[in-house]
Amino acid sequence: MEIEQVKCECCGLKEDCTQDYISQVKAKFDGKWLCGLCSEAVRDEVSKGSNKSFGMEEAVRAHMSFCGKFKSNPAIRVADGMRQMLRRRSDMSSSPSSSSPKKYTRSASTSQVGDSSSFSLY
Repeated sequence: MEIEQVKCECCGLKEDCTQDYISQVKAKFDGKWLCGLCSEAVRDEVSKGSNKSFGMEEAVRAHMSFCGKFKSNPAIRVADGMRQMLRRRSDMSSSPSSSSPKKYTRSASTSQVGDSSSFSLY
């Protein structure tokens, strides 16, 4: 099993992968190798079901165009993409009908560790 370094055709991030894995990814994405974050973004676009439903090829092209607009370090783009994806997912999971989880906070009377009134749960 030979490991090879491959570069994402969208964002430029480099990863070490096996040739089998590289072939599987390329088969899914129109012959292009995408890193994990870009592949998730493309899959998300395909499954989104918005007004303009993309096929895989169109979604790959759209994501490549999006990544091409930013000329920063790939690691920064990955972190930024993760932040956007998490925001989107948290927006989808928080619906008006769901009750917000109970929040636990420290009381104002916290003083020292070991004090019997070190914290309270609301």
